[in-house]
Amino acid sequence: MTDPTISPKGDAPLVLVVDDEVQMTAIISFALETQGLRTLTAPDAPSARTLLEAEPIELVVLDVMLPGESGIDLCRSLRDTSDVPVVLLTALGEVDDRVAGLTAGADDYLTKPFSPRELALRAQAILRRSTGSTMLNGPTGQVLQCGALRVDRERGSASWDGVDLDLPETELRLLGRLAQDAGRAVPLRTLLQEVWGTSRAEGGRDMVKSMIYRLRQQMRAQGAPTDLIEAVRGQGYRVRVLPANHPR
Repeated sequence: MTDPTISPKGDAPLVLVVDDEVQMTAIISFALETQGLRTLTAPDAPSARTLLEAEPIELVVLDVMLPGESGIDLCRSLRDTSDVPVVLLTALGEVDDRVAGLTAGADDYLTKPFSPRELALRAQAILRRSTGSTMLNGPTGQVLQCGALRVDRERGSASWDGVDLDLPETELRLLGRLAQDAGRAVPLRTLLQEVWGTSRAEGGRDMVKSMIYRLRQQMRAQGAPTDLIEAVRGQGYRVRVLPANHPR
């Protein structure tokens, strides 16, 4: 096991970089540290688990291709015990990996080769949202009321019929964007740009579809109607404006 390294920067958020390529971890760590973040590195899943149990890690940057257990498997097992945000790194063109990673619980992804600065800025944005600072896109303080669904952009929270919904960061951001145009279909391109910050169309449809499925499952388990979010053929997805007594 390679000894982890940590940058001595006080109480800044701590990011775990998991990649078996030393040069890649050095590049990512440097980019994150230039934005004021602290970093730990791990070359494989067992090392990453050890650090996750021992350190107050607030974000994981995780490569799909790891020796032994894959990054997707690690992400899936991590979701069973933690809600720490995960950014997945995948090879360019590996659409199946990106979809599988999002289905396993990743919050965001970047394809290699990527801009280290873009990764650092995305990491900062995720950390701001996960610590309660303007979690959803749009004007700070805006509250969206869509029937019994309520999305509070300032608090970074959502509720159904007055009961808070416990949703991961990306699902909450997606729900907020759909709620912004409640009753109307939001195009896939718009969701990709405003939720994931990407204009790449490759694999985009499958990525959004997987995240919508995950969001529906999570909301249904917490009492929201199964048909609250629906696909609009040829247009995108929309949130329906439904009353609290709508059949589950």
